[in-house]
Amino acid sequence: MAKKQKRNTKGNIITAAWQLFYEQGYDNTTVDEIIASAKTSKGSFYHYFNGKDALLSTLAYLFDEKYEELMENMEESMNSYEKLLFLNQELFTMIENSISIDLLARLLSTQLVTRGEKSLLDRSRLYYRLLSKIILEGQTSGELRTDISVGEIVKAYAICERAFMYDWCISGGEYSLRSYSQRMLPIFLSDFRASRNE
Repeated sequence: MAKKQKRNTKGNIITAAWQLFYEQGYDNTTVDEIIASAKTSKGSFYHYFNGKDALLSTLAYLFDEKYEELMENMEESMNSYEKLLFLNQELFTMIENSISIDLLARLLSTQLVTRGEKSLLDRSRLYYRLLSKIILEGQTSGELRTDISVGEIVKAYAICERAFMYDWCISGGEYSLRSYSQRMLPIFLSDFRASRNE
């Protein structure tokens, strides 16, 4: 029970912070406002984070919360290819609707220069575990190629998603991230589908 409470406290801080960042901008949001919005204490905040900047790398945590929610909403009738497209579309919809381009760009830039943990590459994240599960299911059912390992397909998929986000940021959001991915991701993923002749 204590572990769940601990997770909830940290999660509440992260969720509150990113909501405020989106509504009023990162620079205009104070730690005190985050604490008040999360309904927690200053001590709890500083137990998990040494300041506002430390929250930038937690966007990956927010993404994983979204994936946890999506896992419950995926139809069992979906094949692995459809699941991968569904996850991407839902994540990119969330990004367009609740994460500003400036904040996403800050996250990507911190990942480039940080010497510590790179949250986007953390293989223990739910994101990587979920992708691995879906891809393994696809290989087992004969839908996805087996001459490429699960790990390599996961890595390629993750690289593709980061590339879409990166380009969207440097383009200043001049196009819809979700719509562009909806057109292009199926083309990218088609190479990982098993040949019908096999």
